[in-house]
Amino acid sequence: MTKRPLHAVLVERATPRLVELLAAALDGTGPAILPLDAGLPPARLAGLIEALGPDSVEDARGVNQPRSVPNPGVAEGTAVIIGTSGSTGAPKGVELSAAALRHSAQASLDRAGARPGERWLCCLPVTHVAGLQVLVRSLVSGTEPVLAEHADAATLTAAAASGCAHVSLVPTQLQRLLGNGAGESAPLAGFSSVLLGGAAAPAGLLAAARAAGIPVVTTYGMTETCGGCVYDGVPLNGVRVKIGDDERIWIGGPVLFSGYRPGGDGGAGSPPMRGGSRGVVPPDDAGWFRTGDLGRLDGSGRLTVRGRADDVINTGGRKVVPGEVAAALESCPGVRDVAVVGQPDAEWGERVVAVVAPSDPANPPGLELLRLHVRDRLPRYASPSRVVMVDAVPMLPSGKHDIVRLRQELLRREQTEAENVT
Repeated sequence: MTKRPLHAVLVERATPRLVELLAAALDGTGPAILPLDAGLPPARLAGLIEALGPDSVEDARGVNQPRSVPNPGVAEGTAVIIGTSGSTGAPKGVELSAAALRHSAQASLDRAGARPGERWLCCLPVTHVAGLQVLVRSLVSGTEPVLAEHADAATLTAAAASGCAHVSLVPTQLQRLLGNGAGESAPLAGFSSVLLGGAAAPAGLLAAARAAGIPVVTTYGMTETCGGCVYDGVPLNGVRVKIGDDERIWIGGPVLFSGYRPGGDGGAGSPPMRGGSRGVVPPDDAGWFRTGDLGRLDGSGRLTVRGRADDVINTGGRKVVPGEVAAALESCPGVRDVAVVGQPDAEWGERVVAVVAPSDPANPPGLELLRLHVRDRLPRYASPSRVVMVDAVPMLPSGKHDIVRLRQELLRREQTEAENVT
């Protein structure tokens, strides 16, 4: 099998150099690329490089350092590898082919109604698939992306003046724009599309954005599907969606990844793994990929994502999907942001815990109000039995709630409370 070299790029921010390397990776004139966040802790960054085994490493200053470790490279069709953190095991890389990335980009352009010459604003981390795909869409459409570190009113206004008509955001960015006032979000109303993904968007946030004239399109997808592949519940061109017997979402079509590049015991340069991470597995022989998410399809084939299968809370023999409880609580008066997790309980097995960032810290919503709000929308057993108030729910760079960090913080709080009692 023909192999091509793998070139790691340590990225501080999106740059024309990265766009150039990505273009060469897509058309086959250059090596496949492995974009890595240069701001990661040195030990973690070194671990990813060691595990994923690139042939060379280019730092943020453009200094190229060939590696002496023998490496047979990657499959010829592979253009990009996105590294996982290794938080649930050894680091892995999601292998994305040029064909899959191009199909995803073109399908996104078609759905967004992007016209020739319309540019994209890239203000997401390009070491994650959402930010990288903004660059791929620009390359496929033959336009030059506008590269920015932040999404604020000044950046958006300047981008619009440069011919930007499309942008991808995560809910946190949109929330900040809407919440800052002073016309911070006004420039977005002039964009043709605002793709919103990376995490579930609260219904109140979507309503506020649309009331402000912002053309928000919710997206669902993951690294393994080249990013968003379902827009406003409707699959992109060529994408297939079904719900399995276990209520998990299955995705098929030309946007799927090729496999996992193993780290750890797999060794650099090993073939892509046919095993999964976080309960997901690479595409089967029929071309279907089982995700780690629960969902349902309505009669018209529109997808609703319920939440992560791994996060399901088993309380008293009843199963509770945290994402559904959080969605119910988001509309409760006084709630600015909320995450829901399960905690061990001697009597019930697990209890439902709501972690709330209140709109007014001086007047937070009480537990009984939150419970009643959930009961009006979900079964009684889904109501939280405990509420924890925080200044802000911890976030990942991708825009998702950092559940691992949140669980650690809750454990620390419990230990502190126990010590104070004794």
